[in-house]
Amino acid sequence: MKQEWKTPLRIGAVLFGLYLAIHYWGNLSALAALALGAGFPLMLGAVIAYAVNILMCMYESWYFPNSKSQAVLKSRRPVCLLLAYASLIALVALIVGMILPELIQSVSLLIQELAPILQQLSVKLNENLGPNQLAALSGLFAADGTVNWQELAVKVINFLLAGLGGVMGSLMSLISATISTAFTAIVSVIFSIYLLMGKETLSRQCALVLKTYLKPGWYSHLLYFLETLHNCFRRFVVGQCTEAIILGLLCMGGMMLFQFPYASMVGTLIGFTALIPVAGAYIGAGVGAFMIFTVSPIKALLFLLFISVLQQLEGNLIYPKVVGSSIGLPGIWVLAAVTIGGGVLGVGGMLLAVPLAATLYQILRDDVARRNSDLSQHKEVPQ
Repeated sequence: MKQEWKTPLRIGAVLFGLYLAIHYWGNLSALAALALGAGFPLMLGAVIAYAVNILMCMYESWYFPNSKSQAVLKSRRPVCLLLAYASLIALVALIVGMILPELIQSVSLLIQELAPILQQLSVKLNENLGPNQLAALSGLFAADGTVNWQELAVKVINFLLAGLGGVMGSLMSLISATISTAFTAIVSVIFSIYLLMGKETLSRQCALVLKTYLKPGWYSHLLYFLETLHNCFRRFVVGQCTEAIILGLLCMGGMMLFQFPYASMVGTLIGFTALIPVAGAYIGAGVGAFMIFTVSPIKALLFLLFISVLQQLEGNLIYPKVVGSSIGLPGIWVLAAVTIGGGVLGVGGMLLAVPLAATLYQILRDDVARRNSDLSQHKEVPQ
């Protein structure tokens, strides 16, 4: 009797929860947005920890793996963690050091090229319009050439007030955004360090809580799903980095072959931005085209044509092959996952769609194999 009341009670609770969610959807979405905003530094820290953990585990496998010394065992985690962060910082510093000076030089060259054009334009205006005509257009001089001091004072005061207000507002917004970004970055890095230093303890505690409150069947299924998801994400990150290196080298080699300027720098930039699936190379291509434009507009157009062809080749052949083989997902499903994920969630969807699709593909393949195995064993049993 007691068991018979559980099912209607659960159905009623679910329906009541759905009613509350629909009726108070605005308040719930606002509360969820507030919670996500408050917890964003921690979520970012978890993402950083997951990415750094791949590099840290590699260093730990190299750091005296067969040693039984207590000094080695105690120092392995902090030393390898420090090496992982130092490697990432050095890589970013190297890329910025290669790109930023060339970008500044390109902007300076563009300004030098535009200066004579602006000077010639100013000369043409002065030749065609006299001083009184130019001033009359602004309302600062009367028709007879006398100065309209009242109009001049009003315009000067309005200009100063508007400029000062705009500058102060922009400055305060910039300071606030800088402080907020710095705080988020610091908290995220500190939280990632705590996660990496105590990941084994945290893993045991989470496993104990799940085992305590979940049924054995649910716990085993959840553990299998999380392990599959972790393996797919890990292989995806490694495959994405490999694909970015391949694309950067192909871009650099092609630019050298066609004698485009800034070949090594643009190839490095495109390889770095290619960590964003499929669309990332276009971001680097925009910066590269701007830099080449300062040298030769024709070569900039040819470069855009070259990078479009290379990106199509990479997106349809290289990326599905390299990333798909690393995560065990066929190339056609990689392309489908990137297309659907990018259409639904943009760049974030591109990053998440491929490993999620690989996880579902692996789970479905294992379940099909298990069911077919059980079916074949059942047929072999004599009737």
